[in-house]
Amino acid sequence: MRITRKLVGVGVLAVLTGCSTLSSINPFASKPKGGQPAPLVELKAAMAVRTAWKLNVGKAESYTFSPALAGNTVVVAGADGNIVRVDAATGKELWRIKAGMPLTAGVGTDGNQIVVGGAKGVLLAFDMDGKALWKQQLSSEILSSPVVGQGVVVARSIDNRIVGFDATNGNKKWTVQRTAPPLTLRMAPGMVVSNKDVIIAQPGGRLTSLVLATGAPRWEIEVGVAKGATELERVTDIGGTPVVFENDVCAVSYQGRVGCFDLATGSARWTRDLSSEVGVAVDQRFVFVPDDKGALYAFNRDGGASAWKNDKLEYRRLSTPLSYGRAVAVGDYQGMVHFLSREDGTFLARAATDGSAIVGTPLVAGEHLIFQTQNGTVAAIAVE
Repeated sequence: MRITRKLVGVGVLAVLTGCSTLSSINPFASKPKGGQPAPLVELKAAMAVRTAWKLNVGKAESYTFSPALAGNTVVVAGADGNIVRVDAATGKELWRIKAGMPLTAGVGTDGNQIVVGGAKGVLLAFDMDGKALWKQQLSSEILSSPVVGQGVVVARSIDNRIVGFDATNGNKKWTVQRTAPPLTLRMAPGMVVSNKDVIIAQPGGRLTSLVLATGAPRWEIEVGVAKGATELERVTDIGGTPVVFENDVCAVSYQGRVGCFDLATGSARWTRDLSSEVGVAVDQRFVFVPDDKGALYAFNRDGGASAWKNDKLEYRRLSTPLSYGRAVAVGDYQGMVHFLSREDGTFLARAATDGSAIVGTPLVAGEHLIFQTQNGTVAAIAVE
């Protein structure tokens, strides 16, 4: 299925077709544009990987769904309304429910509650047994996964209105309205809970920290700085979900920068010019990020010096990467998961899923790496 790139104007959706520049950065296209995808070369595996289990939760359609970790279980959702909780080690389904409507975003959980975005801006909350708790109506469509923390559910609608709800009963606690630039990419910039705060990636390349209890701002910074003469050239939305690691929060923007910032103050520790539509992976030593042309970079987390670059996956529309052990794993538009050495970027192994793009943010669940594809396959890959 081919879906053209969409830009979101303030209050409207501007669907642009027939433009090679836009189609080349379409996050849901069946084949990347802007360059011929690099062919997969034969690989002599230097590490053993295998698929431990798979399940199907339903297609993502034109939305982005990411698996969520809840203790030793994984919760996943699909656009047709399926929500599934599985044992992370075995893939055994603990329960599968229908949300009662199509879904557009998810999953968020703190291990006590599950939240997803439903059709036409409806926010849905469930307990860990899949029982419906409450629902609330937001002002517009929900594309970013809601989050839960400190007894508060935070959701953001496409008009850049951020709302905090009481996790127990769904009552509204606070609302924060942020202005949006004239044009933004139709993406799903993420949010992450860090202690008593929520870090929110926003259109226009901004990163905001709010107090969970009240919505009061801690700080707001620019990750991507808009450049260019036209509104299209100045689009610089944050890709993926910010990552909190120790005292840093790291993020990347489209047509902007990648960098790490002080978690308490937002002050920049380092930044580098780079354009990406997906998120970063962070570990003790490195920040990993693919650019919008398919090159995968590693930067030293302390200072941002370039460690290595692998450009052998050019135009394969790489996913948010994942650091695990001696490898960094990244998915592509054909559902392949590539394992590279975290030290020098050389290829170590490769695993297949279902042939469709990996569009969500993967996660580590025990000894497994969990990837979700556009066609709805949730695959647990074990590294041996």
